[in-house]
Amino acid sequence: MTYQEILAAARTCSGPYCKACPVCNGMACKNTVPGPGAKGIGTGFIRNYQKWQELCVNMDTICENKPVDTSFELFGRKFALPVFAAPVGAMTLHYGDKYDDLTYNDLLVSACAQAGIAAFTGDGTNPAVVEAAAVALKNNQGLGVPTVKPWDLDTIRHKMDLVKAADPFAIAMDIDAAGLPFLKGLNPPAGSKTVEELKEIAAMAGKPFILKGIMTVRGAEKALEAGAAGIVVSNHGGRVLDQCPATAEVLPEIANAVGGQMTILVDGGIRTGMDVFKALALGADGVLIGRPFVTMVYGGGAEGVQVYVDKLQAELADTMAMCGAHALSEISRDMVR
Repeated sequence: MTYQEILAAARTCSGPYCKACPVCNGMACKNTVPGPGAKGIGTGFIRNYQKWQELCVNMDTICENKPVDTSFELFGRKFALPVFAAPVGAMTLHYGDKYDDLTYNDLLVSACAQAGIAAFTGDGTNPAVVEAAAVALKNNQGLGVPTVKPWDLDTIRHKMDLVKAADPFAIAMDIDAAGLPFLKGLNPPAGSKTVEELKEIAAMAGKPFILKGIMTVRGAEKALEAGAAGIVVSNHGGRVLDQCPATAEVLPEIANAVGGQMTILVDGGIRTGMDVFKALALGADGVLIGRPFVTMVYGGGAEGVQVYVDKLQAELADTMAMCGAHALSEISRDMVR
């Protein structure tokens, strides 16, 4: 299948909220929660996408003509490119009933591993979601990152024990999920965490611990203080707080503050290999992509994931070559404007 064929197939089984748009930019699903859209007036998702498009890349082909290497290493694992599938949950609620969380995570983890990247798996109020994610991770030699929501500490401890048994190479928490409207008032409770609580959670993880949902320099510094080995600069796709800045807007200052001290990943509106290049130029070590992977799975299953990863890698390699960077380490701030 081609990328366009997968998109067309996804339109037959996604919905009613997700339209599997030719460009996943938040316009058609604006203000749909439940659904893939953003909270409030729905501009958070749109702004994330638009700010990457406003950045231009600086072409420079006066350089040595040699192959481009897009490979990336994170916490001792090597990947084909610095891209990970972001954690997505409540599949039937937001995207349609073709997949529930269990079957989506199972397919995504194995498909990403086959494609040379890794998936962050989601979490939910149903304990079976994390249990199934742990099985999928174990079946793929721990090649993935389970993402636990900021529940109460007893629930977190139980879920950490489940995912650690799969021996993942890292464990994450989407700390900003405290603002998800469909988790409000549910049991187990989810909410904000102090630095001291996060220190305890990082110790529970027993693996490199990644905090997802960092949008300020102070937040990044607190994550570092809490013992996080990495962060994801993320506003949860605009789904937890309306009228936040875009991740592209805050990434440079966060990278300036904590770059070199911890791994910096970023998500929110990244859609192409050129967007990946821009994120790395602004100081990220790698990126997460969420909604487009859902479309690829709904439209093409494992083949859809492979097609999308191949597309991203080709676009990233082309952009690197045309800007004079032949390895990820050669991508610099002056290559974008």
